[in-house]
Amino acid sequence: MSVDVPRSIVLLRHAKADWPQVADHERPLADRGRQEAPLAGEWIAAQGLSPQRTLCSTATRTRETWKLVVQHLPHRPKTVYEERLYEAPPGQIIEVVNETPDEVRDLLVIGHNPGMQAVADLVAGSAQEEARARLERGFPTAAVAVLRFSGPWKSVEPGSAELTAFWTPHS
Repeated sequence: MSVDVPRSIVLLRHAKADWPQVADHERPLADRGRQEAPLAGEWIAAQGLSPQRTLCSTATRTRETWKLVVQHLPHRPKTVYEERLYEAPPGQIIEVVNETPDEVRDLLVIGHNPGMQAVADLVAGSAQEEARARLERGFPTAAVAVLRFSGPWKSVEPGSAELTAFWTPHS
């Protein structure tokens, strides 16, 4: 595949998690999260997005979110459970995205805040007005940001993409 094709990065924050007496990494989804995650999957599919690869944090809440989202996508992409996405700063998330093979056109990244919002803010050199306004109000659980760019994955860096959509389950 040519490296100049239009590509999408779909950033998904995990759905609402519960707060039981377990280590943060092991926190499961709350009931509300189990309702939000399928809505995110439906929205992603309705936008015509069909990721070829998913990068998912290894935390329980991100893995549970992914299991509920993927049921609504047109096909199951290759999934990579990536430890580096757990509690990752934006630079580290971008490094992981930069490693994506160029045959992948659309990438889904499932992670945590503040990293997801920081990456959306950093990478979006431009934005559709409504999407930018919505992102500026925060990146709640199960929110989805769509960034589009052309070029190889290693070219993803601050200002290299356009924020084309931002959705939350409580919009």
